[in-house]
Amino acid sequence: QVQLVESGGGLVQAGGSLRLSCVASTSSTRINTMGWYRQAPGKQRELVARITNGGTTTYADSVKDRFTIARDNARNAVYLQMNSLKPDDTAIYYCHAFSGPILLGSWGQGTQVTVSS
Repeated sequence: QVQLVESGGGLVQAGGSLRLSCVASTSSTRINTMGWYRQAPGKQRELVARITNGGTTTYADSVKDRFTIARDNARNAVYLQMNSLKPDDTAIYYCHAFSGPILLGSWGQGTQVTVSS
């Protein structure tokens, strides 16, 4: 497993934007698919977006055309640009990565995103 450190959460008004960042700390382990999940109070954790190391992306229907995921393989980093934020986007956002030859999964500590109406 690798350690994932997230940053960029905060409080924003509806219609605003935030950019989340996540960096995987490893010097030798190969990072495979990276992604962002979120968990709102009383709800299950759900996929927001993910990106393979080849750049193939997947988005939840609820964020398509508003959120963009990108990665920097040289830095083992993944980013989530969130535009046109809605109160329903309020949640703790978690970074996730598969790494190593057997694709072990690792989670970040989570970063709070709050969208006020």
